[in-house]
Order: sequence, then structure tokens, then C-alpha cells
Amino acid sequence: MEDIILLKLGELVLKGLNRRNFEQKLIGIVNRVLRPYGQFKVYSVQSTLYVEPLESGCDMDGALEALKKVFGIVSISRAAVCEKDKDAILETAKNYLSDALKSAGSFKVESKRADKSFPMTSIQLSQYVGGELHDAFPNLKVDVHHPELVVNVEVRDYAAYVHAGGMPGAGGLPVGSGGRAVTLLSGGIDSPVSTWMTARRGISVIPVHFFSFPYTSELAKQKVLDLAGILAPWCGRMMVEIVPFTHIQEEIHRNCPEEYFTLIMRRFMMRIAQRIADNNNCKAIITGENLGQVASQTMEALAVTEACTSVPVLRPLICMDKSEIISYARKIGTYETSVLPYEDCCTVFTPRHPRTKPKLENVVQAEAPLDIEALVSEACAGIERVKIL
Repeated sequence: MEDIILLKLGELVLKGLNRRNFEQKLIGIVNRVLRPYGQFKVYSVQSTLYVEPLESGCDMDGALEALKKVFGIVSISRAAVCEKDKDAILETAKNYLSDALKSAGSFKVESKRADKSFPMTSIQLSQYVGGELHDAFPNLKVDVHHPELVVNVEVRDYAAYVHAGGMPGAGGLPVGSGGRAVTLLSGGIDSPVSTWMTARRGISVIPVHFFSFPYTSELAKQKVLDLAGILAPWCGRMMVEIVPFTHIQEEIHRNCPEEYFTLIMRRFMMRIAQRIADNNNCKAIITGENLGQVASQTMEALAVTEACTSVPVLRPLICMDKSEIISYARKIGTYETSVLPYEDCCTVFTPRHPRTKPKLENVVQAEAPLDIEALVSEACAGIERVKIL
């Protein structure tokens, strides 16, 4: 009995003339993700990707787990392949799902007939397979509303497939199908979630971290690299750009009014992110900012912060509650690392009374004593790049 994995596509099927480009991008990602688990053939037919093992030693369980983190897939099913014949389908269901059928108290059969040349309708096939399974397994009763087990039968172009239902996929769009963006990655809870959400919309991300040694420690930098490693199975290969930020913060502290420290610091982050975006053909800057969460995240402060950029600044978390953000962090596996007690640069030289409703002209005047271009160029020249696979 052949084993196969069926990957159901989500909103990719709504794409028009460029749909094939999205599918090819997804197939490339799936092939890369599956390499550690054996040799597979991956192909697309009727809005489904088929993952067919080409050798007996393939790690199907490992492949299934890895595929759960591939954006663009809404459902993942491990299925048995058989001939498009009602009796072959029945025997496959009996054998492939034997343990589940013996342990379940109730069941139903759901059939989908993509191949309209098959001589039975979907309802007729479900009735036939369901009736025979009911006779073969006396423990089962039919429950079409809330069954313990759903036996799925799919009759497609090349074969029939039997499985016990699909696991949820990651959804979204294939990473890279929507271009590239710079994402500001701190060691907190929010920015890893905003990075994940951006990748889920098909964006390939370049994480940028601002590092203020000795005010922030090597452990704080390692924490960010660990977060990037957790995100990599979702986001794909990444190059983390670690920006030396100490000199900029010291110059702000020496030359600028205290109430504007954080705003001016954030504006420098945006300028550097813009420079990195320009150098890497990125079309947006992503932040984990959340409206009203801290003084620098009022509407007025956000407007001042992004005024020095020329690409869109996207904020996936802008209207989310903190509890919602934390639930996402737990889901994607970043929460436990994010709450480790290592500081980041945003805690350095924090003003006692930050300005919450700043005017742009006042902030520009406050940062005027600084040689902005020289500081940005110096920071960009000192960037450390770490590849995350």
C-alpha cells in the first residue's frame, strides 16, 4: 500500500494568470523543507500538492511536522493511494485505517469525486464504503454530525486516496512570493510575532537588530539569534543584520533633550533600516509596534518616527491586545525565549518623561546637533551579518 502526503492550497487558488508562479514558489519551498527526510517527488494537480516518497526509508512523520510550518498550505493529510475502484477503496480503508476504525465509537465517510468519470457520485461512494465499514467493524455507529472518526475518500485524476482527515497547515502565501522587507527584530515578544505575520503574507524578511554593547550583553544578542532560529522554519533562510548602535545612543544622550531620546533613537533605526532596505531591494520596513503600548507608539509618535523613511512602514500588530500577541508568540514557539531577562537597546537611556504627542518640527530641531549622515554611515559600515539556515 503506497503512502503519500496531500497538501491543500489556500488562497493561492484564487490567483489569476500568475497562479502558477505562486505554485512553483511553493513547490520549491516544499522540496527544500523535505530534503532532510528523504527523496520525494512533489507535483501539483487540481489545487493540491502531492508529496510522493521515492524510497522506502523516507521519514514521513518528520516530513509532516516540517510541512506544518510552510506558508501557503491550509491542510496536510497523510493518505493511502489505491485504484479508482469502489472495492479497492473499501479494502484500502479497512487496512489503512484499521486501528482508528477499531478504536472509534462513531464514524462517517466523506467522499470527493474530482474525477467526474468515476461511475459513482460522491454520495453513492460514501454510502457504499460507509455501509461496508459498518458491517466490518461492529463497534462503529454512524454519526454524520459529530463523529469520532471521519473516513475521507478522494477520487482524483491519477488515483483514489483514503485518509482520516487533514491537519491544519500554516495558511498564508509562500515566502518570497510577495517580495522582500526589512523587519526590526528585538529580543521582546512583539517583533518576532510581527516578523512571522509578515512572512505569512509571502514576504521574505531580512531581520535587523540594534546592538548596544556594553549596555546590552552578548547574551542579549544571542537571544535575538535564537529567536531568528525559531522563526527560520517558518520564514526560510535569513541573514540577520546586527547594527552597532552604541555610538548613536551615546551621541543622542549627549546632545539631545531627554524627552526626545526614544523618538530620535527610533528615527535613527528607521534611517538605518531604510539604508538596508535600499541595499537589498526591500519594499517595506516591518516593526512590532502596537498602538498606545508605550510612549513612542502613540499616533503622533509613530508619524514622527516614520517621517524619515521613503518605503511603507508595516505594523502587523498595530491594533492587537497584548494577550493576543502573547498567544501568537506561544503558538510559533518564540514566547519562552522572548521573556528571558536580557535587555535590548530600547532600555538604554530611557527618558523619565518621554514626549507622547511630539511635533515633527520640534523633533527635527532636537536632533539638529547630530551629524545624522555620518552616524548612519558609521553604523551601516559596522554591521555584522549572521546567516540563519
